[in-house]
Amino acid sequence: MSDLQQQVQAAADKLVESGEERGLQVAVYRDGVQIVDVVAGVADPETGRPVTHDTPFYNFSIGKGATATVAHVLAERGLFGYDTPVAELWPEFARHGKQGITVRHVLSHTAGVPGVPLDTTPEDVCTWEKMTAALEDAELWWEPGTKMGYHALTFGFLVGEIVRRVTGKPISQVLREDVTGPLGVADELYFGMPDKEHHRLARLEDAPMDMSAFGEMPADLPMFKAAPMTLMPNADLGNRPDYLAADIPAGGKTSARAIARMYAALLGEVDGVRLVSPERLREATAVASDGIDEVFGMPTTWGLGYGIGGPASTAEQSPTVFGMSGAGGSAAWADTATGTAFALTKNRLTNDFAAAGLFAGIVSRG
Repeated sequence: MSDLQQQVQAAADKLVESGEERGLQVAVYRDGVQIVDVVAGVADPETGRPVTHDTPFYNFSIGKGATATVAHVLAERGLFGYDTPVAELWPEFARHGKQGITVRHVLSHTAGVPGVPLDTTPEDVCTWEKMTAALEDAELWWEPGTKMGYHALTFGFLVGEIVRRVTGKPISQVLREDVTGPLGVADELYFGMPDKEHHRLARLEDAPMDMSAFGEMPADLPMFKAAPMTLMPNADLGNRPDYLAADIPAGGKTSARAIARMYAALLGEVDGVRLVSPERLREATAVASDGIDEVFGMPTTWGLGYGIGGPASTAEQSPTVFGMSGAGGSAAWADTATGTAFALTKNRLTNDFAAAGLFAGIVSRG
């Protein structure tokens, strides 16, 4: 066992023993080789089932990294360009002045359609046709390309429908055929996860949280107009069987080693598989938009589908880091400067990225 593996394992065990975390995985690849594969704690507190290396976790937003990767793989094949209008591939999307939105706008969160109707239910989110119809009827929040705001739910359906239009297949199938299958992790990274596999999942739980802060927020904040409170990330939502089975490419069900392997195969070859060319990677990870997020109000920097900078650092501090973190504290990213790919998955949903920052620090020093 390497010294780095030992250090990460010790830190993971300490977090679980302290009660800060319930169950987690940490995976690290460097130059295409896995150098850390750590698990700790339990996947299901009720039964005591332990976390194993292939346990999938539902991860809010981390799946967006896989969604973006599918788009880049298809762009590499010439099925569309980043400046292709979405309506050229999906004609019904052009309604209400959206004909100018391009694939680049979608990937950089500048498309101007960050919200879903406020009467949208979890059942609606599980129904592809309802969500794409809502996007067809959506009106612009801003002129495409002029502002940036996190498309928390809509990003996945926008990219997913583009993928479906150009391939004739659901994005979950394309993910399996063109990304996870070649990488040998098709049974560890999903959008829609078959019901028969749900017994393998980690069960999510909410960490204690002071909700009074939400009561102090103005009711007219844009984030409250982007989705109803019933769709805000929490354990109840992430444990729903219909949510787990549905194609919702705004999130994903994955083990740490599966999503880290995907990022490693973006950086270079992993057992002979490389997902995109170096030129494509440079374009995908260059800054495409930055500024104050119109929906959540914080400074944000995007490449094409990946956030730039780590969850515990800014784009200025870590300009070579790209990836996605998610509500609850999980995160996955890669660093083009060091050839490192990292992922943390966990089932206790916290409101910070303290664990991700802790492990990232250990890895950077190791």
